[in-house]
Order: sequence, then C-alpha cells, then structure tokens
Amino acid sequence: MSAALCLSALGGAVLAALPGPAFTLSWTHSVEKTEWREEWRIADGRLVLTEARVKGSGAGMEPPDGARLADGWWVWTPAVPPLERVVLAASIFTPDHELCAGQECRPLHGWIGGPVPSPLELKPCA
Repeated sequence: MSAALCLSALGGAVLAALPGPAFTLSWTHSVEKTEWREEWRIADGRLVLTEARVKGSGAGMEPPDGARLADGWWVWTPAVPPLERVVLAASIFTPDHELCAGQECRPLHGWIGGPVPSPLELKPCA
C-alpha cells in the first residue's frame, strides 16, 4: 500500500487522507504577501522536506546561503531532519494554505470539506 498523508485537528480525528507519497504545501507570507512553497515526501513513516522555494525575500523569509534563483524563485534544500508531523496555524491575514497531492491542488478547506481547524496537523497515515 502506498503512503498517504493524513490531515487532522491537533491530537484529534483524521479529517482527510490524501494520496501519497509526495505533496506540495504553499502559502502566502502574512507580511510580505509573497508565496512560499515546500516539497515534501513520506519516507519510512516520516515527512521529509525535499525543497523549499520563495518568490522574493524580506521579513523573516530570507533565502539561506546556497539558495539559487530559478524562474523568479529562491530555491534550496532545507537542512531539516525527517519529521513525525507538521503543524499549521491559520492566519486571518492570508488565504488558506494550498496543498497539492495525487496530481490535484486544493486549499486545505477543500481537502477536508469545511472550515480548517487551527492548528491543523499533517502526518503520515498509520
């Protein structure tokens, strides 16, 4: 069976299970109003951040040393160990996070079919 990504209220029931093993998470920075994207994959029951990109720089989103500019995006491979989960918080100042999985992209509320709890937990399904 292929890995799947589960979306749930923090410590709560699973709200949606998305096809895996890879997904893209994107959002708009609340101050700079600039898009940020992260490429993730599920490996050995953990979330692995394989690439980050940001469409600009400024207030808390400076690209690190070694980042390269490609088609208007700063792109790099973050030095983040595999994670058991990622916790997202919603902001009233920005649109919903967008998540792409299984060749389909939707705002988070589109994956769970209703309001997004804050915080929301992303983790490999058990």
